[in-house]
Amino acid sequence: MGRELDLAPYGTLRKSQSADSLNSISSVSNTFGQDFTLGQVEVSMDYDAASHTLHVAVLQGKDLLEREEASFESCFMRVSLLPDEQIVGISRIQRNAYSIFFDEKFSIPLDPAALEEKSLRFSVFGIDEDERNVSTGVVELKLSVLDLPLQPFGGWLYLQDQNKAADAVGEILLSLSYLPTAERLTVVVVKAKNLIWTNDKTTADPFVKVYLLQDGRKMSKKKTAVKRDDPNPVFNEAMIFSVPAIVLQDLSLRVTVAESSSDGRGDNVGHVIIGPSASGMGTTHWNQMLATLRRPVSMWHPVRRN
Repeated sequence: MGRELDLAPYGTLRKSQSADSLNSISSVSNTFGQDFTLGQVEVSMDYDAASHTLHVAVLQGKDLLEREEASFESCFMRVSLLPDEQIVGISRIQRNAYSIFFDEKFSIPLDPAALEEKSLRFSVFGIDEDERNVSTGVVELKLSVLDLPLQPFGGWLYLQDQNKAADAVGEILLSLSYLPTAERLTVVVVKAKNLIWTNDKTTADPFVKVYLLQDGRKMSKKKTAVKRDDPNPVFNEAMIFSVPAIVLQDLSLRVTVAESSSDGRGDNVGHVIIGPSASGMGTTHWNQMLATLRRPVSMWHPVRRN
């Protein structure tokens, strides 16, 4: 399908055959929908190698409880260490849920090796009129992509409403990296899992299409090979786009999982939107890529119905 690339940490990958770039602007104008988001939280963290301690600060939040189906007058934040679901910090209750200064600091004993395996989950809970705690937003951050032993991390994270999880039809693991000297954006479609086929099919042959969008317009499209009858396909395919740094803030990626068919009219299972104008994990992933230039950043994304 193309020549092989050696892109850590996924070993030998296959390069997509297409060589489209922003110099070949499509005349087709397509604006795709955005993922559901629910507020933002600003965090910072650093790692003390001498004491094997991870220091996490939850600084502030905004628009945390903008929900149509419920009303909350107060909220709090919980920080958990994954995959063990260990609660490592709970903030004080905040009465103003729309613009909050948490200013909470937590210290977590953590061996250096655990930085490669653990993730942090930041969860917001609203308190309703019956004093029940209702989960309203969540975001997960993989520690291995932050390079914490070398430099601290700080930034805004975009929360997703986990109560919308019923829309998900699987998950997909993607890796992003941008090389500014070569003006090259690399998207690695690593693998997917728990895919749910369309129209109640019991079997299908999945593949992935990656669209590069500028202001909602399709600029370039690449696709993976087809995997036969596999709801948990492993692709390990790298797709390289030529992207001038000056237009990065105008771009986004639409990653579509589709089913192959003999007539070329296979159904789309679902999609993921990633970029500065996306939301939830889509924006978080894009921002982390820009914060760690030249280094691949990998994240799982829920695949949602079109």
